[in-house]
Amino acid sequence: AGMAATLSGILYMWKVVGKPDPSMMCNSMLAGLVAITSPCAFVTPVSAFIIGAIAGVLVVWSVFFFDRMKIDDPVGAISVHGVNGLWGVISVGLFADGTYGAGWNGVGATEYLGKAGQGVTGLFYGDSKQLIAQFVEGGTAIVWNIVVGGVLFYALGKVLGSNRVSAEVEIAGLDIPEMGIPGYPEFMTAASPEGVPVSDVPSAGHAISKVASAAS
Repeated sequence: AGMAATLSGILYMWKVVGKPDPSMMCNSMLAGLVAITSPCAFVTPVSAFIIGAIAGVLVVWSVFFFDRMKIDDPVGAISVHGVNGLWGVISVGLFADGTYGAGWNGVGATEYLGKAGQGVTGLFYGDSKQLIAQFVEGGTAIVWNIVVGGVLFYALGKVLGSNRVSAEVEIAGLDIPEMGIPGYPEFMTAASPEGVPVSDVPSAGHAISKVASAAS
């Protein structure tokens, strides 16, 4: 599923924008892994490939959609984990072939769809009820996260004020202001000693006094 998503995502981006996009390729790979998490115990390898291939394109559509909606999600986390997590939950109700899951939650404990030992079965293999159950599960997860997340962020806003740093800090980057250390030092520009502006260099007396103070 992960590799199918990687392939479909990079081929789709190649077709749409004319170049393979490495960052979107990585998101597609992650989307495939997320999408197969829910159905992995119930589907065939062929179905896993199909689920992953759909996830690889779905994540691209979703990223573009949330960008157009001006929702601040620079790494596509909503699309990778939210949208494709939901797709994975729904895909159980589509692709589960009945090989596994007999007796789970009382399904097929004795007989299911006219067969003894039949496991969880999706729409494509004869049971539409499982798809309905998966929609209920997905809807419950969405409502739970919206309600609980909304309450928590509302409470934090009331207690702490704004939950967001200033625009200046966002532009400069959060690593140093928030954590005190650069997260990606390899991207920081190095300068030779002779390239350092004189205004940034303390006087010799000031430097010596700092050394002396530190030693004492």
